[in-house]
Amino acid sequence: MATSGVTRPARIAITSGEPAGVGPDLCLALGLRALPCTLVCLADRELLARRATQLGLAVTLTPYDPAASQPHTPGRLAVLHSPLATPAQAGRPDIRNGAAVIGMLDRAADGCLRGEFDAMATAPVQKSTLIEAGFTSFTGHTEHLAARTGAPLPVMMLAAAGMRVALATTHLPLKDISAAITAPLLTQVIGILHADLANKFGIARPRIAVCGLNPHAGENGHLGREELEVISPVITQLRAQGLDLAGPLPADTVFVPRILAQYDAVLAMYHDQGLPVIKHAHFDAAVNVTLGLPIIRTSVDHGTALDLAGTGRADAASLEAAVRMAAGMARAGR
Repeated sequence: MATSGVTRPARIAITSGEPAGVGPDLCLALGLRALPCTLVCLADRELLARRATQLGLAVTLTPYDPAASQPHTPGRLAVLHSPLATPAQAGRPDIRNGAAVIGMLDRAADGCLRGEFDAMATAPVQKSTLIEAGFTSFTGHTEHLAARTGAPLPVMMLAAAGMRVALATTHLPLKDISAAITAPLLTQVIGILHADLANKFGIARPRIAVCGLNPHAGENGHLGREELEVISPVITQLRAQGLDLAGPLPADTVFVPRILAQYDAVLAMYHDQGLPVIKHAHFDAAVNVTLGLPIIRTSVDHGTALDLAGTGRADAASLEAAVRMAAGMARAGR
């Protein structure tokens, strides 16, 4: 992970996401708040100015200066101008702006790779609009940034208030999950989770709870054999290499507070095994963290909310949490 000097505040790049969504609103809202970092917003400057007027937000937009290193000043927002092809209307995505949205992501990622930015936080994009714009291989921020940064396997983790839930598999139908959970995959995912908890979160000896796949973690083979044949052998092998792992544990009890408190992260086997718990507990403050990248990337845990764009009703809590977590990770990684 590229880092720069230790004396200046962490410089966080925020991509404003879908221009017709709530991303620009949220970036402007952050411009008013006190934050422990230097903030750079990648957005169309004219769009931000119009949206600020529409929302009645007194935010002064200033040009991004790569040489500047002062902390963010509430009421001011440094903007790295990323021009749109056509003016955006709140609530109405336009495929003509797809290239600008992708360009913001690539500019932020490239800046992180070369140390210009210490981390990036992303506002939501409208995946369907990007596909219709011709970016047919775009399946999400995670996969796009992994390809851009040359990362072989990105790992999705949601984090909030000390709860961290990573996923062994992400967007798969339930019928395909068992076949996808292989020993090589689990070995790689656990290795990435362990390394990033240490290097990006500053946890010297991460304690990881590994869920089973089946109810009651397979009930010793009576409710499925994936635990016996795949998950347990991988845990045993990695324990022998010094990793602090527990499991496979039943997913219906690992999130009990007194059990959860024993671990720094939980590895769930599939999307809806782990994420409903953290979203129920911390929906407004959960942060999506992409592990396994050579850069730090955090994101909001919600969509573009087209119906809220330009109304003033969008809540910036998740983006603020993403920026704060990115700044903390940048400090821990120095």
